[in-house]
Amino acid sequence: MSIIRELKKTAFWISFFITFICAVIGSFLAQLPYLSLVGALVLSMLLGIALQLQPTLIKKANIESGFISNKFLRLGIILLGFKLNLVQLAHAGIKSILLAVCIVTGMILLTYWLSRKMGVERELAILTATGSGICGAAAVMGVSPQIKVAKNQEKQQRENEVLAVATVAILGTIFTLIEIGLKPLLHMTPTQFGVFTGGSLHEIAHAVAAGSSAGPVGLDEAIITKLSRVLLLAPAALLIGIWYQRTSPQQANGTVKAKLPIPWFMAGFILTSMIGSFFPISSGVLDLLVKLAYIVLGMAMAALGMNVNFDTIIHRGRKAFSAAFICSCILMIAVLAASKLFF
Repeated sequence: MSIIRELKKTAFWISFFITFICAVIGSFLAQLPYLSLVGALVLSMLLGIALQLQPTLIKKANIESGFISNKFLRLGIILLGFKLNLVQLAHAGIKSILLAVCIVTGMILLTYWLSRKMGVERELAILTATGSGICGAAAVMGVSPQIKVAKNQEKQQRENEVLAVATVAILGTIFTLIEIGLKPLLHMTPTQFGVFTGGSLHEIAHAVAAGSSAGPVGLDEAIITKLSRVLLLAPAALLIGIWYQRTSPQQANGTVKAKLPIPWFMAGFILTSMIGSFFPISSGVLDLLVKLAYIVLGMAMAALGMNVNFDTIIHRGRKAFSAAFICSCILMIAVLAASKLFF
């Protein structure tokens, strides 16, 4: 037993340092002009996938990489709460919150429905829908623990996570470039364009990149609108978990005992957002905590990348990508109209 424990300990530290290096490099690369559109989390995942070119190293690390992808994910989501300023959201007014509720609800339902109609499996459809509707990679990783799968399906679930993250990252980048290109033709005020980008783009990095093209006012509105969607991550994770459990085949057959799937780490996410909003913490410390959140989440993403079969992902991902693309087009048009009419 002591030998096994020692092997696991060694594997953990190998996995820890490998994923940490991937996360740090991913965060650095995300500061570069063009790679900022991709984002630190996706870059960390891609670096993890690239590590599969070193099979000996991966074999040693993969024994405990599941712990990194699972536990560090939760810790990263909790720390990400420091990015959510509730006071700033309150000042934005009820219109921004209502718009966020409509976007998140409508996008999740539409993307899930269309994905299922196109033959996408249930779990992948849920993750793609939540990533598209809320806040990209962080939403995928936040909702995924609510989808309880059997032991023999855990590898496929990790592939679903990577595929959903890749889908929203690629689409977010494409639509960021489209919206920046359309800006001169739309004749929108900086406020309207900021709301438009924050409401229609998937990742926070995408909203920042596009919103900044309308100046400081556009950037502020893009961030506020985007964070209004992030605020709905916790309730969405809870509701999706309850719905998934009650409609799963195992539950319907009576083979699984029902338990309320409370995402306790989401309570931590809300708590840290309250601490960051209402306690006298300097902006420098808050920025440091948010950077730490992205490092920890980047480690979880790198660990995921180390474990997936990329050929399988490409084979299974075409329909999910197509459904998300169609729904992203609809979202862009709908938010454009709402921004023009109400802001």
